[in-house]
Formats: sequence, C-alpha cells, structure tokens
Amino acid sequence: MTAAPPPAPEPEPPVQVVVADITTLDVDVVVNAANHTLLGGGGVDGAIHRAAGPGLLEECRALGGAEPGEVKFTGGYGLPARFVAHAVGPVWAGGDRQEDALLALCYRRALEETSARGLASVAFPAISTGAYRFPLERAAAVAAGSVADTLRELNPRPRVVFCCFSESDARVYELAARREELIP
Repeated sequence: MTAAPPPAPEPEPPVQVVVADITTLDVDVVVNAANHTLLGGGGVDGAIHRAAGPGLLEECRALGGAEPGEVKFTGGYGLPARFVAHAVGPVWAGGDRQEDALLALCYRRALEETSARGLASVAFPAISTGAYRFPLERAAAVAAGSVADTLRELNPRPRVVFCCFSESDARVYELAARREELIP
C-alpha cells in the first residue's frame, strides 16, 4: 500500500493585508512610495533604498525622476523582490487638486506593468499617507477601488499585498478591501 501524497499547499489569497516591513516581503514587485526625484528620502522610500543598496540609487539616477501618478520600474537589487515600482503619489492639498485620481493612477500603473511583465505578485505600501499627508481612510478607499477596478481588467492578475506599517493602518485597509470585495 502506498502512502497518499501530501496535501497541496493552500494557494495564496489573491489580495492580502499584512503588517510587515515591505523590504522583507517575498514578492515579485515592491512598490516604493517615491518622491519625484526617485533618489530616496524618508519613510518607505528611504527604507527601500537602504535595503536595496547603492545599485538602486544608480539606476534611479538614470530615470530622470517622475511626476505624481507616474510609476517607473527598476531592479530589486538587495531586496527579496525582483523589481521595485517607484510610484510618485500626490501631496495632499485638501482634495481639490486631483489627488484621488493621481493616487489611483499609481496603483493602476503598477498593477498594469506587473501584469504586462508576467509577474505574479506585488506589494503596495500606503502611498502618500506619510509625509505627503493623504488622509489614511481616503487613501485606503482609493487604493482598494483602484486595485479592484484594475484587477477586473487584467490577465494575468497578480496577487496583491497591501503592506501596512501598523495594526491600526491594516484595519483601515482591510475595511476598504472588504468594501470592494477584494477580501472576505
């Protein structure tokens, strides 16, 4: 009598909300909440540049910066991720300067490029919610809505991880993701 094969591992859920250091995630793409220079800064941007090492800075220098809503891909260098998608989110100015649309564009463009490259997974930080002062609840709603809309259009659909800095931020992103039926 032969033993039954071990059960197949559970597949990763298509969308997750986690509390973690984004620089440690084993995904194909980490999204960097970058400033317009793409040359590093504080928060997530600085952490990604430090963890990736000097090769990332060298490649970013050649990109010539980016505008809000724009996303540029580089190698991942010292990160577990193969690629970094540098997304320049909008600075919050009260909500009357296309901030929602520009933030949604960051998520859409990063997802579209991830899919176009045939990559299986992407992790997003809470873009624009730190030094750029985008209100957290509003940013989470924009992020979840943009991801939901974009995933409906993509084939293949990458696995999406919303990577939060704290449990309280994760609860806000979970609620927004549930509203968009991204998670149960």
